Amino acid sequence: MTRPPDAHADTGLLSPVRAGTPAEEAVCDQAWLQAMLDAEAALARAQAGLGTLPQSAADAITTVARAERLDLRALAVAARETANPVVGLVQALSRIVADVDLTAAEYVHRGSTSQDIFDTGAMLVAARTLRLIRADLGRTATALAGLAGRHRDTLMAGRTLAMHAVPTTFGLKAAGWRQLVLDADHRLGQVLESGLPVALGGAAGTLAGYLEYAAIDGGGQHGGRPDPGDYLDRLLDAFAAETGLARPVLPWHSLRTPIADLASALAFTAGALGKIAVDVQSLTRTEVGEVTEPTALGRGSSSAMPHKRNPVLATMLRSAALQVPVLSAGLTQCLVSEDERSAGAWHAEWQLLRECLRLTGGAAHTAVELAEGLTVRVGRMRDNLDMTGSQVVSERIAAVLAPQLGKSAAKQLLTWASTTAEKSGRPLHKVLAQAPELEGRISPRELAELCDPASYTGAAGPMVDRALQK
Repeated sequence: MTRPPDAHADTGLLSPVRAGTPAEEAVCDQAWLQAMLDAEAALARAQAGLGTLPQSAADAITTVARAERLDLRALAVAARETANPVVGLVQALSRIVADVDLTAAEYVHRGSTSQDIFDTGAMLVAARTLRLIRADLGRTATALAGLAGRHRDTLMAGRTLAMHAVPTTFGLKAAGWRQLVLDADHRLGQVLESGLPVALGGAAGTLAGYLEYAAIDGGGQHGGRPDPGDYLDRLLDAFAAETGLARPVLPWHSLRTPIADLASALAFTAGALGKIAVDVQSLTRTEVGEVTEPTALGRGSSSAMPHKRNPVLATMLRSAALQVPVLSAGLTQCLVSEDERSAGAWHAEWQLLRECLRLTGGAAHTAVELAEGLTVRVGRMRDNLDMTGSQVVSERIAAVLAPQLGKSAAKQLLTWASTTAEKSGRPLHKVLAQAPELEGRISPRELAELCDPASYTGAAGPMVDRALQK
């Protein structure tokens, strides 16, 4: 039986949160291969700029370093013989460079090692994906700011341990979601601005190969062997400039801080979006019904129950939020790398990193649609708040009565009154108005005002204002 051309492709069938999103395309095999080719070309240009490689060779390498000119599947299979895809990539790139300029082929991968190219390519992939994620986070934050402002004073029940607690506002909840998104964006921004470095170390982190070839090719200021420190600085600066990545203090073949920092920021981002997701899932339950996801033809339909419209956007967000921190832990674990280059820990990072990037990217893209299209059911929020007959303000009444009755007596009275109100279905303030302990101490009208949830939202409004000013 003949396989279709894409039989080996990871189509996202088991990962709908990222299927068809920009982040998925940004980390696919083709994109990863192109990033490694970009690293090879950037290295050649950097060396040419320092006079240690012919400019014509750098031009030829840059011209042909296109992923579509190579056989992805062949490179993947060939990688089984070397445990990484760069060896086969260098061979294939050298062949197509030779077709354009035979001499230039001698300068492909000059003085470099597989990990320099792969890690630099990985940082390029990460940088490109983080920019997509941050753009989506920006849109999500803007939409949540709109929700927070519009619903600054929209009453709803605050819930703790799944139960009604005290009144809050939907505006404060939305402002909290937005703050998490801003926190995530800040962390990703820090990584993007300074935490994604080029990798340049050579075979064992000494850059000896780069220096030797620089000497062979006349890289010293007056010809011959260059000064190691001077050439190191100039090569790192040039390579960083060509790629747009940061310059590391030391080679990081087995010092995996960049990967660990990236993993941590991605895990936080996925978790922040997951918090929004679980809140939406809770609030959209049939018996709660305080928010609904945006609709689209066929979205949320059940294969067995035609009446259902499932919260699929929140579900996809939550799925990513449950996966990325686990994968991130695997990346952090790879900090434990032996010697100058690891046999296995480095290799274990690759799929974990790709999955963290595309799951988080898929979640961020999904969050935009959820935040921009979320429907808030103000009336249902008030109805649900009224279910407990003002018992949600018992904390307030206890505080008011404590100076008059004593803290213990006030708590006992409120416990009795709350139980009686729940059993009888009568409002809490009317039950309290009949309590002998309060006769002559507080009027029925004052009790009714104290029991109004709208007057017990604390500093929710000002906190929303302050959050939106940030």
